[in-house]
Amino acid sequence: MVSRRSVTWMFAACVALTSCGNFVSDILTPADQTQGTPVPVISTSVATEAPQSVASPTNVPDYVDQVRNARYQLGLPDSLQIVQLVDGKFEQGAPGGADFISVSVTDFVAQGDLNGDDKDEIAALVFENYGGTGTFVFLAVYDEVDGKLTFQTSKLVDDRPQLNALSIENNEIFLDAVIHGFEDPMCCPTLKSTRHFRFVDGQLDMTDYTTFTPDGRPRTITITAPASGTVTYSSVQIRGEVAIAPFENNLVYRIYDVGGVELSSGAISVAAPDLGAPGTFDTIIPIGTVLSGAVIRIEVQDISAADGSLFAMDSVELVVQ
Repeated sequence: MVSRRSVTWMFAACVALTSCGNFVSDILTPADQTQGTPVPVISTSVATEAPQSVASPTNVPDYVDQVRNARYQLGLPDSLQIVQLVDGKFEQGAPGGADFISVSVTDFVAQGDLNGDDKDEIAALVFENYGGTGTFVFLAVYDEVDGKLTFQTSKLVDDRPQLNALSIENNEIFLDAVIHGFEDPMCCPTLKSTRHFRFVDGQLDMTDYTTFTPDGRPRTITITAPASGTVTYSSVQIRGEVAIAPFENNLVYRIYDVGGVELSSGAISVAAPDLGAPGTFDTIIPIGTVLSGAVIRIEVQDISAADGSLFAMDSVELVVQ
């Protein structure tokens, strides 16, 4: 996950550049968006022309129309500004101006139950542009509050990704997008990726993540035991499989609390017959000092040795006793 400082740096760099066009289909590192106290809604003019890859359909499902005319909290600025969308768009200022903001809801909008309450939430991919070449795509979640569709939270997907699919099934959001690899120019992402998110306590948690090699092989991690919801104590035995053995056959585990705070981390060894072959892992991870009854999330990650980016991840939630 990127820090807000990293996202701000990306924003400044993209505003300074002028060599690439603003294309939604042209943008990895998720960034948490924290809900703040209510702030004033910006009320200015609405864009009159739909950007490329953002349709302006006349007949759309009611939930899509609701999102296209809802309030949206900007993901990139630190000010947590809220804007009013009209027909899926919002625009403020003139291109090149210091106050320029352009927001558009893409065609990727999905409806489904994310928290098991038999009521549907809505996920949408929304892009933000601030006058430079950067077109930052966010995954936003809306829920009905007091009979009104209300913005809940968002996560950054990438700058100018190629968006392929968005859906909600089994209480999770599925996202398929081509994002930027380590050496990709900002205009042209090449790293195919898929991931799932859960919407828990008003925030989005990525539950698994897969990238693909240049020849199309998926880098997957699958935790086979324990199952989510298992009660554990001072330690837990983690078993699983990898489709492609990681660099030097080492994975990383990280333990988080429900608020996303990292509690501990360490290494996991993979047994594989050859470099890059499928492999397995089976190890005991110490839980550390955690309050009884607390829920923790354990992520098993494959980290790039070249740049520290994430290749693959799977996770499990456990209850500590």
